[in-house]
Amino acid sequence: MITVNKKLRLHLLLQNGLFVVLLLVLVSMLGYLAFEFRTQWDISQNNRNSLSKASLDVVQKLNGPVMVTVYATHQDPQLGDIRKIISDFIVAYQRIKPDLTLNFIDPIEQPHLAEEAGVRMNGEMVIAFNDRSEHLTTINEQTFTNALMRLARSDQKQLMILSGHGERKLDGIANRDMGDFGKKLTENGFRGEALNLASTMEIPSNTSVLIIASPQTDLMAGEVDILLDYIERGGNLLWLVDQESLYGLLPLAEKLDLTFTPGVVVDPQAKRLRAPITFALGTIYGQHAITEDFDFISVFPFARQIIFNENEKWQGTSLVEVAPEGWVETGELNDAPTFNETDDVAGPVSVAVALKRTIDEREQRIVVVGSGHLLANTYLGNGGNIDFGMNLVNWLAGDEDLITIQPRATIDSQLILKEPALTVMVISFLIVLPLLFLVSGIMIWWHRRRR
Repeated sequence: MITVNKKLRLHLLLQNGLFVVLLLVLVSMLGYLAFEFRTQWDISQNNRNSLSKASLDVVQKLNGPVMVTVYATHQDPQLGDIRKIISDFIVAYQRIKPDLTLNFIDPIEQPHLAEEAGVRMNGEMVIAFNDRSEHLTTINEQTFTNALMRLARSDQKQLMILSGHGERKLDGIANRDMGDFGKKLTENGFRGEALNLASTMEIPSNTSVLIIASPQTDLMAGEVDILLDYIERGGNLLWLVDQESLYGLLPLAEKLDLTFTPGVVVDPQAKRLRAPITFALGTIYGQHAITEDFDFISVFPFARQIIFNENEKWQGTSLVEVAPEGWVETGELNDAPTFNETDDVAGPVSVAVALKRTIDEREQRIVVVGSGHLLANTYLGNGGNIDFGMNLVNWLAGDEDLITIQPRATIDSQLILKEPALTVMVISFLIVLPLLFLVSGIMIWWHRRRR
């Protein structure tokens, strides 16, 4: 039996003291390392706790500090702690951009500051970058990233959309109009305005992109001359063409060295996916800035073929080819169209072409799409149509750095467990585990008592 004398007691005291000191040093070092080197893993189904690639691309393009000021009270009667909600949201951006700062101002305690900032509601955010600012009243990744995208633009881009001939309207709500696409353009820093050549004898010089969206009546010769002069001077153009007549724009097609074949594209692949056979699916994309890393199916309803004739003036690229197993139907469409070797054109078929040339030491850009339905309100939500449309306009406006995929909605925001699973979890963690610890403790105590 070991006799505990004074020397042994001192030895044990030193030993225990050294252990406590080393333990404290170890805990302190681990705390320091955890503070300096933070590592996280997002194991949610679609990485909903991480920023999307689109947001990462936009944030990395912001060269300079970004300041977010939130005008919010400590507690909102309906939303609760708004400040915590926003702080938890912003931290994902701050991990990527450390110079993105977040400040809070209570609009009740400091009403003059809220009034100077033009704040209208509790929780409103003001994002400032390069002496420009954006106000946000809703918070989610898409709206916040879109605000950053608008701030990243050097200036607001002016879009002019031709009107007066039954064209699709950029602010229209009819099925054939493009109002939903117009809203998306506005969210991303574009300003759209109708252009009637009957009342304006020239296209404004500040036009970033002119849009011709499926006219329904013939343009007068004088109007066509204005368009040709705009192209001759180096203007950028987005031309959406349906399968009907060109409505007086044949001279424009000739100037661009394009050929529009008659007929509508038939795509058997669409029928296999339970879509109308006249909905051509875009799955083959050309090598171009517009389609770089574009990994979505686009839908071109009632599309027509566009052929670019090689020439020395324009450099052309086929953006999208559809119907590799289909054809261009030149006959009457019925429920089960068949390929006619004599008259029809076998796929794949090009339905979108990008042209460019250098003029006055700058690059002129033109895109022609053989389906105006692509961006119509009815079909905009199909596949990646909206992303493809945004990429088109961004490239035409010279903002190819901002060509990106729009942030996606989360698909696993809730964890729903069935009742048996919940019962097992409750029994395991609230009953079984505590009992195991209790029994283990009793057994250890009883074993030590017997020694």
